[in-house]
Amino acid sequence: MSTASLDPARPVSSIKSRLTKVPGLWIGGALIFAFAFTAMFASVIAPYSPDERFGQNEPPSAAHWLGTDSNEKDVLTRVIYGSRLSLVASIASISCAVVVGVGLGMLAGYRGGRTDMFVMRLIDIWLSFPSLLIAFLVIAALRPGWPAVILAVALINVPVFVRQVRAEMLSLKHAAYVEAAIAAGAKPSYLVIFVFLPAVSGTIWVLATLGLGHAILEVAGLSFLGIAGDPSHAEWGAMLVEAKEYLHATIWPALAPGIAISLTILGFNLFGDGLRELFSRRSRSF
Repeated sequence: MSTASLDPARPVSSIKSRLTKVPGLWIGGALIFAFAFTAMFASVIAPYSPDERFGQNEPPSAAHWLGTDSNEKDVLTRVIYGSRLSLVASIASISCAVVVGVGLGMLAGYRGGRTDMFVMRLIDIWLSFPSLLIAFLVIAALRPGWPAVILAVALINVPVFVRQVRAEMLSLKHAAYVEAAIAAGAKPSYLVIFVFLPAVSGTIWVLATLGLGHAILEVAGLSFLGIAGDPSHAEWGAMLVEAKEYLHATIWPALAPGIAISLTILGFNLFGDGLRELFSRRSRSF
């Protein structure tokens, strides 16, 4: 055996080598970190209180880097505070989608037969409803507000997880190590927790990361339509609603949240694509 194979630093250097070949992972991670850091420390970073008032539709200046909006509030401050609602709503909705989607996908793929047919026909019906109709049905069942937005976005994203996890489960069931575990008497609960779930975890992480990018846009879109409830809250979609009526006076109240949404989506998409490439490289190395 060569001494190189015994070098404990070799696995670390191998990981670093793979990471450096996926620049999207670093760029996306940096954008996500900036977004999360801004959301967590908004009260420290923001120059003013989100409800503090100044002049109406003032242009950018040393006191207000992105100007003020029609409600006489600092645009930069509202963009910073708006990242909180967008982040919380997106993470909550995708977390719900992961729990429901992965559960249904694993159930359909593992049980097969009538269970698989029932779940997949349910997903086909699910997908026949446009996203906006799903949101309106949620509003009809509940009422405008952030719980309705989170539930609507979660329901919109569930089918993606169900289909992908179910497809991987169908192939995993016939893997040699799974058949050996079944022959050895492994219980279904053991197979799901210690065999199937770790095997599909990479796919779940990629889908969840990419889903967060879509969720940011969906949350802003539903908020723009007024489904989020109180439009006075500092949130990117609500800011766009207010700004569209005053585009003739100033563009900054619309441009700033629009750029924030775009950069955040770009960050999650780059990071998700980077994760996919990283997992693909790792699987080819085995």
